Amino acid sequence: MIPLRMLVSRLGAQTTRLLVPHDVQVFSWQYRSSGPPATFPKSRGGGDSSYMEEMYFAWLENPQSVHKIRGHHVAQLDPLGILDADLDSFVPSDLITTIDKLAFYDLRETDLDKEFQLPTTTFIGGSESTLSLREIIRRLESTYCQHIGLEFMFINDVEQCQWIRQKFETPGIMQFSSEEKRTLLARLVRSMRFEDFLARKWSSEKRFGLEGCEVMIPALKTIIDKSSEMGIENVILGMPHRGRLNVLANVIRKDLEQIFCQFDPKLEAADEGSGDVKYHLGMYHERINRATNRNITLSLVANPSHLEAVDPVVQGKTKAEQFYRGDSEGKKVMSILVHGDAAFAGQGVVYETFHLSDLPSYTTNGTVHVVVNNQIGFTTDPRMARSSPYPTDVARVVNAPIFHVNADDPEAVIYVCSVAAEWRNTFNKDVVVDLVCYRRRGHNEMDEPMFTQPLMYKQIHRQVPVLKKYADKLIAEGTVTLQEFEEEIAKYDRICEEAYGRSKDKKILDIKHWLDSPWPGFFNVDGEPKSMTCPSTGIPEDTLTHIGTVASSVPLEGFKIHTGLSRILRSRADMTKNRTVDWALAEYMAFGSLLQEGIHVRLSGQDVERGTFSHRHHVLHDQDVDRRTCVPMNHLWPDQAPYTVCNSSLSEYGVLGFELGYAMASPNALVLWEAQFGDFHNTAQCIIDQFISTGQAKWVRHNGIVLLLPHGMEGMGPEHSSARPERFLQMSNDDSDAYPAFTEDFEVSQLYDCNWIVVNCSTPASYFHVLRRQILLPFRKPLIIFTPKSLLRHPEARSSFDQMVSGMCFQRVIPEDGAAALAPEQVQRLIFCTGKVYYDLVKERSSRGLEEQVAITRLEQISPFPFDLIKQEAEKYQGAELVWCQEEHKNMGYYDYISPRFTTILSRARPIWYVGRDPAAAPATGNRNTHLVSLKKFLDTAFNLQGFKGKKF
Repeated sequence: MIPLRMLVSRLGAQTTRLLVPHDVQVFSWQYRSSGPPATFPKSRGGGDSSYMEEMYFAWLENPQSVHKIRGHHVAQLDPLGILDADLDSFVPSDLITTIDKLAFYDLRETDLDKEFQLPTTTFIGGSESTLSLREIIRRLESTYCQHIGLEFMFINDVEQCQWIRQKFETPGIMQFSSEEKRTLLARLVRSMRFEDFLARKWSSEKRFGLEGCEVMIPALKTIIDKSSEMGIENVILGMPHRGRLNVLANVIRKDLEQIFCQFDPKLEAADEGSGDVKYHLGMYHERINRATNRNITLSLVANPSHLEAVDPVVQGKTKAEQFYRGDSEGKKVMSILVHGDAAFAGQGVVYETFHLSDLPSYTTNGTVHVVVNNQIGFTTDPRMARSSPYPTDVARVVNAPIFHVNADDPEAVIYVCSVAAEWRNTFNKDVVVDLVCYRRRGHNEMDEPMFTQPLMYKQIHRQVPVLKKYADKLIAEGTVTLQEFEEEIAKYDRICEEAYGRSKDKKILDIKHWLDSPWPGFFNVDGEPKSMTCPSTGIPEDTLTHIGTVASSVPLEGFKIHTGLSRILRSRADMTKNRTVDWALAEYMAFGSLLQEGIHVRLSGQDVERGTFSHRHHVLHDQDVDRRTCVPMNHLWPDQAPYTVCNSSLSEYGVLGFELGYAMASPNALVLWEAQFGDFHNTAQCIIDQFISTGQAKWVRHNGIVLLLPHGMEGMGPEHSSARPERFLQMSNDDSDAYPAFTEDFEVSQLYDCNWIVVNCSTPASYFHVLRRQILLPFRKPLIIFTPKSLLRHPEARSSFDQMVSGMCFQRVIPEDGAAALAPEQVQRLIFCTGKVYYDLVKERSSRGLEEQVAITRLEQISPFPFDLIKQEAEKYQGAELVWCQEEHKNMGYYDYISPRFTTILSRARPIWYVGRDPAAAPATGNRNTHLVSLKKFLDTAFNLQGFKGKKF
């Protein structure tokens, strides 16, 4: 027996090839077994390479790490046998893959039969402590170089690395009972025959089938089974369209007739909205897990064609479900995300979502990622689609182990998925399963892939389906008979045929049957609101006073705050004493009163704890004790609901998607996302367009998320001025040409019919009421609020308690209440506006002494448009010119939205003139003087009472 250390000493200088990066100069060194100490290489910068010593001595202790680190390069991962999964045909020269490679280590073939002592860090020996070199190599190759390729040695945790080694190195560990094999075969039958059935019945329909990766169905079921065994009760899935129908049928267990009837072109929709294609729909289902006989809830979140957009949405919904269950460690609720190889590597939201995985207020305690690696993206080859070796390399940033597996080896896939589920539920960390497979058809069933990948698809056409391969294997080993296999196929085919027959009887499509996030008890049994009324949003004055008192104090003893913050708290105390509020205090009172009523409030975004403009200060920091913080909002009442305020990572797309998902879980929570500046929302435009604006229309999914978007032209340049209100208004679904009927419940019905609510509040009281109304409404709609910047400290932007007490409510329109309102027949001009520009107009009107000639009316709610109140105002000032004034450029802001609606409500009898900045490409100027000149120009126009005389509208 030769100690393994002696074997290393024989490897000599060749070992430097293992250890030295390509950008360092290699110096000769001698063996540790004799002679002077080894001389280690220096970096080009001249610094010592002490880390190299550590690597070298680690290798001395365990040279098998070569296979563990590099074995995946030569693993047989591609079912087609034509591509290298890591984009590279490179075989590391230090891997002993053939006899001739022994010379690399100065070894001869005769050395293969010599016995070596195994280190304690390996499990390949099982109960044996010594093995021959030949057997060592064979066992390492069997573990690391066959149908499974492992990447985990970058994880900087010895316990976790050893756990993975034990799961894969232990001899005979990947053994399956006959019953497990039969279950696997049955699941493969269902997966493949489902696709075959759809192909036979609807050969010319797009369905984005799973052919080529049918093993994904038993893979997902294995993850769910293992997780259920470990205590998981709720699994939330997100995935793209490929294979979605199969997952709905065979994982979620959606009724087959509900799926098949989706192919009927004559099917009529029973729900409101436009619906979505069948391979985007979601589903929620509670059932018994057959493997564990335990209850499990499965939710597949609806997803648009934007492949990875659903990732943060799933994570947010998972976080919320964990929160409501008190599952802080993720022992009851978990998420599974399915990805495509091209999207996983190419979509930036994947990276953003990974970086939420370990943040305290965003972690879901580990996600199992399953990559359906077709080795192609639509028509694009991998070498054109990514620069990284693998599509999964993005997962390395969070130290997630990556298990590559040949999808044509079902048992290897099932074992890897079982280990992945166990990893997640043991370490509460992300893990990636890379199913290296192929796509039997084109991007969709109508697509011809031979145009662009002729050689690949010639091989695919010759490829034996995985079901036949595995069935032949089990039949050959006597696990099943051919008759049993054929009976299993016939059984599932009958199930499909019977469901197909029933599907023909369905004439109406109920989209609500495809809900991914039902809210039991919130709506009536038909899914409609229980009423069409909204109670007063005001609260008792003693509640306002109590919240103001807490907001101006530090509820913890011995907690030292910053002197500047002390001034802010004193100011809050003074306002409370004087029965007034500014913007920050109004928000405090809205949140605090909802918490008292049992409504969970969550505010998320960049720097929201303090507020971008240093106005909020919801988290206090002890100036003497590091990391000691206090959230006074959580000290309002003993039995209040919890308040969560959390600074997010510097991400909009990922974080807004996360908060949207969080808001999906329950209607009894106020979930808000605040942009650092309003225009930054455009990097989350996909979430806004595909989920928030259209979510209810496509998926009958209500969502009450609130977007806080700081907005205002204040000379801060084009990037910190506009929250792009025109984009939100353009996507609002109310009809500009339809003259509405003003019924008793018009205000609430209008809100119910819209796709979202857009407001620009001009007073703290309006902000207070609209936040409370968001929860008190009998339904949920997204709320877009253009929030102020300079108004946060504007001395006129204050509200009295009188505007917030019981009986008061949100005013969609705030009419003129000054001298002009007392004699409306004398008013020459009625100016409509919204937001901050009101204060500029009032100041200018006062300076010109036009309080009796010019009335100013504010639209607090812009969409849905307050037709009824605008009509009242216009009729009140019959003899006045009507003007719309905005600080934004004419092609931006609100004018294009309000103009046709004014025309409709006025029956085209009176024009609505535009006053504001001229059209422009950029939202604002970067020059302070230009900003002030343009402001003065449009204010002059607004109060030039002769300016529109003789003009035609």
